[in-house]
Amino acid sequence: MHRRVVLLSVVALAVAGATVPAQAGTTSSPGPVGWSGAGTSSERRTVMEYWTPERMRAARPLSAPAPRRGTSSGGPTQGTPWATRGVTGTRRITTSSWTGGTASSPHTGGTATSPHTGGTAASTRAGGTAAAARQAAPVQNSPGQAWADGGGVVRTVGRVFFTTAEGRTASCSGTAVTSANESVVMTAGHCVKLNGAAHRNWVFVPGFADGRRPFGTWVATRLLTTQQWNTNEDINFDVAAVVVAPLQGRTLTAVVGGQGVAFNQPTGRQMFSFGYPAADPFDGSDLVFCSGKAFKDPVRTRDQGLRCAMTGGSSGGPWFEGFDTSTGLGWLNSVNSFKYDFAPDFMFGPFFGNEAMAVYQAAQRSGAA
Repeated sequence: MHRRVVLLSVVALAVAGATVPAQAGTTSSPGPVGWSGAGTSSERRTVMEYWTPERMRAARPLSAPAPRRGTSSGGPTQGTPWATRGVTGTRRITTSSWTGGTASSPHTGGTATSPHTGGTAASTRAGGTAAAARQAAPVQNSPGQAWADGGGVVRTVGRVFFTTAEGRTASCSGTAVTSANESVVMTAGHCVKLNGAAHRNWVFVPGFADGRRPFGTWVATRLLTTQQWNTNEDINFDVAAVVVAPLQGRTLTAVVGGQGVAFNQPTGRQMFSFGYPAADPFDGSDLVFCSGKAFKDPVRTRDQGLRCAMTGGSSGGPWFEGFDTSTGLGWLNSVNSFKYDFAPDFMFGPFFGNEAMAVYQAAQRSGAA
């Protein structure tokens, strides 16, 4: 029986190639693809004026096709574990390599723990039923509730808005991350491209809260995704990075801070997922989170899964490992990508391997203005 996979939102613009060499000692794979957003101050002003409160309220997540099968040579390429630390305020980033791939918290000096009670993940089994997914899932910690603990996450995570090629307004979620240009937002690949169609008027609203924009509206100047998503919409590579223009002379992370980013980390760890779900029973007004121990997708993809009740609009929202609930900072290590329609209580996100890292690296080297 055919089973449909539901992506949790939508996408962004046109195409021009930009490649990043593979790491030495790893399997070579095509580099990221990038394209321009609003390139001039006049274009950015037009985009800002387009997003009235009424249009933002009208933005809805869109249905998306099931991921194509047989379109890639395999899963994400892995290399040396690598990460950047998160920052708050106007501090500059620092970069460190994780030997052995173990993550300790940069904020407390120890390993991250969940504030909730929960158990360990059961072993993953192959199969195509909701029961198989449930068997692989950990004991639930938080399946989806409004985040009320403050910290850096309420400044760095936000809603993404754009219009589709058909002219419909739509929303995703995204995260401000540490970067050399202080201007990078990480999100899902289908939040910058879907069905080969270009979207426009792409903006990021960090700290969105019930219609309020406490840190302003940031307009995309460059958008990048993996070659695998751009060419085949391969769900295993559903990752994107967006460069946003400065606002009133200040860069994004100088205003809101930035979350750390980690690549090529061990799987099956405790995760915190955040987003702005906008489909029933949510309305996109609040930052919602899920937490628990990640597990391998037992059905179809090479992604990780997490028990999570978030709905459409949460696409592109961050998965953090090493998340410190006292500071609201962690390492972004995946993004909300899709759900199976037969297992609506489980969210899946792509492995952040070399391809995802290449997208991030290309974005942080791009000029923001």
